Amino acid sequence: MDDPNADTEWNDILRARGILPPKDEKRDDEIEDWYVETVKAKEEAQKSLDNKTLDELDELEDELDDDRIIQEYRQKRMQEMQQVASKEKYGEVTQISKPDFVKEVTEASKECFVVVHLYQDAIPACKLMNQHLATLAREFKATKFLKIVADQCIPNYPDRNVPTLLVYGEGDIKANIVGAIAFGGMNMTVSSVRAQLANVGAVPPEDDGEKEKSKKKKSIYSSAATAALSSDDEEESDDDRGYY
Repeated sequence: MDDPNADTEWNDILRARGILPPKDEKRDDEIEDWYVETVKAKEEAQKSLDNKTLDELDELEDELDDDRIIQEYRQKRMQEMQQVASKEKYGEVTQISKPDFVKEVTEASKECFVVVHLYQDAIPACKLMNQHLATLAREFKATKFLKIVADQCIPNYPDRNVPTLLVYGEGDIKANIVGAIAFGGMNMTVSSVRAQLANVGAVPPEDDGEKEKSKKKKSIYSSAATAALSSDDEEESDDDRGYY
C-alpha cells in the first residue's frame, strides 16, 4: 500500500482534490531543525574530543550509549601516540668518535635533527653546555644529541671556538654555532641554548608559559647565589674581626 504521507506526484494530486489532508509542513520543519541540531552537536562533540586524553575518552565512553565517535577518536589518538613514540627514541647526550660521525650524524640526520657538541673537558663553558644539552635531550627525545672531543673531530680545532654546536638535518649541516658567547658565555642557560637550536628547527621554541617558568627559575638561582655570597662575606668579616 502506498504511503499517504510520501511526497509523490499522485499524492500531490489527491491533496489538491481534498482526498488527502495537506502535508504537515510543520512536522517537516521540526525534522529538519532536529537534523541540523544533531549534526551541530556531533561537530561540537568532535571538537571537544580533540583535547581529551585516553583516560578521559574512557570515562566518556562509560557515560554515553553511542560510543562510535569516541572509539574512532581513541584509535586516532593511539595512532598519534605511537607515531610520536617511534620518533622519541633518544633522550641523552651520547659520546661518539670520528669513525662514527658519518653513520651517527650525517646518515642519522636524514630521519631526525642531530645536534653535535664539539667540546674540550678542561673548558668550563663546555661542561656547562653538556649539562644544558643533557636537560634538552631528556625533554626532546626526537632530537639526537651527541658530543665529541673537538680536536678528535677536527684536527687542531682551536679551544677558543668551543663549545661549538653543529646542527644537522635532512642529511646536511643546518647550522654551525661557534663559541660560548653565542649562548651567553658562562651565563648561558637551558633557555639560551634552546633558543639557538629552535632558530634552525632542531627543537621547538619556548612558549610564553615556559619563558615565564625559566625567568622564575633564573630569579630563584640568582637569589640563592646572592644569599650564598652574602653569607661568605659575613663569615669573612667575622674572621677579620678575630684578628684585632
